[in-house]
Amino acid sequence: MPSLSLASLSIVLGLAYLIPQVYGLVKPGEFGEKLKAFPRSNAWGYVLVGIATLWFLNTVQQEDIADFAAYKKFMLFGFGALGVATCLYVKDFLAVRGYAVLLLLMAKLMVDTARWVDTEWRLVIVVWAYLWVLGGMWFTVSPWRARDIILWKTANESRIRLICAIRGAFGLLVIGLGVLKF
Repeated sequence: MPSLSLASLSIVLGLAYLIPQVYGLVKPGEFGEKLKAFPRSNAWGYVLVGIATLWFLNTVQQEDIADFAAYKKFMLFGFGALGVATCLYVKDFLAVRGYAVLLLLMAKLMVDTARWVDTEWRLVIVVWAYLWVLGGMWFTVSPWRARDIILWKTANESRIRLICAIRGAFGLLVIGLGVLKF
């Protein structure tokens, strides 16, 4: 797998973070309704858990820790079965659970990519990654909190616009760091 530069990762992350915020600024009512439907969406859950499972299996496959070499095939099978079983038997807040695991995996990628970059600006990405770790752990343990946060964020259109503007500005900052500093 080719290594990813922090500049490229920052630009992609910034764009992925910015685009939904623009939608929220332009159509806050529609954006709020779609956001409210997300936590209990099985369709999103299947997609996110599927992506997270495949990504995690790829990560385990690439590990070369000798202590686990004899068990790697069993681990891959077990983790794959766990991903499928999650989709079959843990459908309550499945989208939030898949999102939480993706936050953890994305945070690993962010920290690994920023590790050897020689600028203090990398700490923006690293701190963001650790906030995602906290969020991923929190939503894994109590996924209904995501619903509560979404309900608070979408209470009215002015709140949606304000939060989208702040998050959009952060997305622009991350893109700017990718272009100018990394």
